[in-house]
Amino acid sequence: MEQDLDVVALPPARVERLGVRSRHFRRWVALGFLAAQLLVVGIGGLLRAAGSDAVGLVQNGDAPGHEAAGIGTARGAPAGAQPGAGALGAGEAGPHHLRILSTPEGASVRIEGPDGSTRRGRTPFDGEVASGDVTVSLTLAGHNPLTETFGLDRDRTIQLWLDPEGLLHHQMGAFDTGVQPKQVAFSPDGTELWVTPLGEPGIEVYDAATFRPLGEIETGEFGSVEVIFTRDGSTAYVSQMQTASVFEIDVATRTVRRQLYTMSAWSKIMALSPDERTLYVANWSGDNVTEFDLGTGRVRRQIPCVDTPRGLFVAEDGERLFVAGYGDGELQRIDLHDGDSETLLRTGGALRHLVADPEAGLLYADDMATDEVFVVDLATEVTRKLADTGSTPNTIDLTPDGRVLYVSNRGANGPDLAVPGPEWGSVLAIDTASGEVLDAIVAGNRTTGLDVSPDGSFLAYTDFLDNRVSVFAIPEYATVANGGGGRADQYVHEIVK
Repeated sequence: MEQDLDVVALPPARVERLGVRSRHFRRWVALGFLAAQLLVVGIGGLLRAAGSDAVGLVQNGDAPGHEAAGIGTARGAPAGAQPGAGALGAGEAGPHHLRILSTPEGASVRIEGPDGSTRRGRTPFDGEVASGDVTVSLTLAGHNPLTETFGLDRDRTIQLWLDPEGLLHHQMGAFDTGVQPKQVAFSPDGTELWVTPLGEPGIEVYDAATFRPLGEIETGEFGSVEVIFTRDGSTAYVSQMQTASVFEIDVATRTVRRQLYTMSAWSKIMALSPDERTLYVANWSGDNVTEFDLGTGRVRRQIPCVDTPRGLFVAEDGERLFVAGYGDGELQRIDLHDGDSETLLRTGGALRHLVADPEAGLLYADDMATDEVFVVDLATEVTRKLADTGSTPNTIDLTPDGRVLYVSNRGANGPDLAVPGPEWGSVLAIDTASGEVLDAIVAGNRTTGLDVSPDGSFLAYTDFLDNRVSVFAIPEYATVANGGGGRADQYVHEIVK
């Protein structure tokens, strides 16, 4: 008997039909999750997704005759919506076959039917359950408990994800990507995830709610490195090292408008000027930054800079360019009018990424060699250490309120960069006020790319050697600030393989 496959996913307002990926796309393995205690008391502000703060189950729209719909506990749901009531439409009366899967398997399951009847077992669970609203509770030693209520009006298979006990962030899913995903980025409206596979040609686009592959953009014979968007989300810029160029892409049509050549070498990180008329590109092997006039598409000038430039930030006034030097761990400030520069920080390590909080006037930089994060006061240009990170930090990003800095850490490297090392990767949530680690996620092999959704509700990161992207829900600041460090103490031991 054919069944529907359901997953805990993002709010119903953002759910679309699942699909089959195109040529380069790997199998869809989205698995969702939410901790039980949060559902018991309602969302309580955990998820702040645009339009609806619902947490529920998603019905697979691929099944003939069924529409994709979500149900669950919601804060800010449409008027008249009932927590736990389904938007599934009419189904057959009488009992239905229910299959419950969990990751990890072996969880104790308690099922309460609409008639008050109760069934118990372990996952994977198979059985007949009366139609109507069904409440499923899962418990497993070492993991947070989970409770979900959903409408059962047909045969269904439910897949649930249990997270490690004490983790404050909550995994919503994971999906396979092309070879060596270097970066993942939410579109400015939060509806799409763009992935740049370094190990094969193309740029991959996924639905941010269902993780369904939406399309692929060709990049010739090489892969891609980084992706940024204009504020309105209409244009994306994607860098390619081998050709030392940047693809300008129409987001709506997913077509390349033009390819901009830096005339330098090994181009990586990009930054737009505040008026978005100028594009700056850091050239890793060229030891310079290319300045493009986006009106003409021509190179305006090559700006000499620190050794092996990577991270870039253009000040809000458009007059200063900050460059992170990987070669000697230098942070350089360049005057864009006359080209004068000053080194604000020299660690002797390998500065990698920059991210700014313009409202607070702060700029953050991580050092991949010294395992540290630094912060710069943009008004005074005084620099100080903020915190220690995990081993070999990569990408950093801020929540929109600037209170939490997320850091992806590769873990100790293996004998070759293409070979997994002795540690798992990780993602740390660091309090920007105190420098304390608020929570820690143990990830996969060589965790690299990372992005926070524009509304601050979700976090996505890439495991470079696993060809995978994972997505987590971000709790309210008060939850992580008062969470006793989450799994910050445990993760140090858990990353050791």
